[in-house]
Amino acid sequence: MAYRQLLYFCRDASHQIRQECDNLLADAEADPSPQRHQSLLGCGSALSGTARPPAADLLTRRLDDLLSISYSKFYCFLFKDLPVYWRQLYTDASILKFHLLLLRATHAAHSHQQTVPLDETALAELVKTLDLALILAGAAGERRGRVWVAKALDLLHDAWTSTQADTGANAIRPAKRVKLEAKGDDLSPPPDDMLSSAASFSNFQPFTPPVEKPIPRRPAMSVEAFQTYMDNPSDSTLGPEPLIFTDLVEEWPARTTHPWTKPSYLLSKTFGGHRLVPVEIGRSYVDEGWGQKLITFGTLLRDYIDPSLSPDQVAQNDKSPASKQIAYLAQHPLLTQLPALRDDILIPDLCYTSPPPHPTDSSKDQPEVDEPMLNAWFGPPGTITPLHNDPYHNLLVQVVGCKYVRLYSPLHTEQMQARGKEDGVEMGNTSSLDVGVLEGWDRPALNQQSSPDEQASEERMRRAFKDVPYVDCILNPGDTLYIPIGWWHYVRGLSVSFSVSFWWN
Repeated sequence: MAYRQLLYFCRDASHQIRQECDNLLADAEADPSPQRHQSLLGCGSALSGTARPPAADLLTRRLDDLLSISYSKFYCFLFKDLPVYWRQLYTDASILKFHLLLLRATHAAHSHQQTVPLDETALAELVKTLDLALILAGAAGERRGRVWVAKALDLLHDAWTSTQADTGANAIRPAKRVKLEAKGDDLSPPPDDMLSSAASFSNFQPFTPPVEKPIPRRPAMSVEAFQTYMDNPSDSTLGPEPLIFTDLVEEWPARTTHPWTKPSYLLSKTFGGHRLVPVEIGRSYVDEGWGQKLITFGTLLRDYIDPSLSPDQVAQNDKSPASKQIAYLAQHPLLTQLPALRDDILIPDLCYTSPPPHPTDSSKDQPEVDEPMLNAWFGPPGTITPLHNDPYHNLLVQVVGCKYVRLYSPLHTEQMQARGKEDGVEMGNTSSLDVGVLEGWDRPALNQQSSPDEQASEERMRRAFKDVPYVDCILNPGDTLYIPIGWWHYVRGLSVSFSVSFWWN
């Protein structure tokens, strides 16, 4: 039944796409005015084959061509300037490809008289197709877009879980799955009574910096009290200062009934780890050799987050994957991509206050946002976000694990030695100072080795930097750090860590 609903849902979208393309091409012949380029017709010849699909054996190639053509245009613009019709073309082609893959998988299963409509490979390809539309194109489209993709994935998830319940031991399982718990390895959502005993992420901390100048910690404030705090700072030149709230998110499902500390729960919300996520590879985004790539959530868990989860290794909760590269899911709208996880958190009421503008540089102020901007940060011990500042006020919530955070006020911006434009990328919000190296916690990266004269200069810089006042803290699970706009902050993951940030102004 669930698969039938999904097939009907895809069929309706495919018919809708074809009808729209027929209408656009007919309108273009009748009225070739420049305004037509604001629609999908701005894609030009790329659209010409969409309304009249080729023969069945060439359809996959045609759709892949459309995806390739539209994606190539993404490199020609900054994303904010990318014409929306290229993003919509990519999304619509992804929807058509998803429909075709589903038809083929279902037909193959029926022809082999299989109970399970989708095998492992087919499921992975279906999920990948829609995740790429979400991550690369933002699933653009007024009639079909993010809402359609989310609904299709919900229906696919319902079909997947119902199939597992119906077939028991024959349910879909990854060939190289993540070990979930001592008893039972079904990838369907675990019952609440099983979550309490399921394995949690390792809390091992390879290194913990000392906290020298602790940030004040206090219970959560009311909205009125927090507004008063921001409106009446002790230093009017500086504005409000950082605070840690110790009990602001205690009622979140992510901290209670839907625990993000449990890999089994996270896997149940990501098709057993098949969902794609973008990760940063390397210690820090300013290091030589740093890069980005798309991997499955299961690969992130198994190969990077916690080695004790790998079925190919003996569980070692006191070991760190130091010999491996670090992968970090950093500043990604994961909760928009995965609405099921979005339901596990609540936007703090404090994000609906009216905070002050930037205390020293009004050019940093951004247009007012309608809703707080949410990003997720998920990684193993040793992830580093280098010293930088943001153009919004921020509530950083520590859901799983621990992080060290050090902050410097905007009044000391000149001493932060901000980077400029590097390889065409504006890096003015990031410091050239490596806090970990300056403190002796880390060795310089290979690209940072310097001559004797440079080393002498760096030593003078190190001594001067030590005199710059700062505040620091260790964020524990359930802590929320308020980072005012413009404050420079360095963040270091101490254990397996899952955080959510809320930007607002």
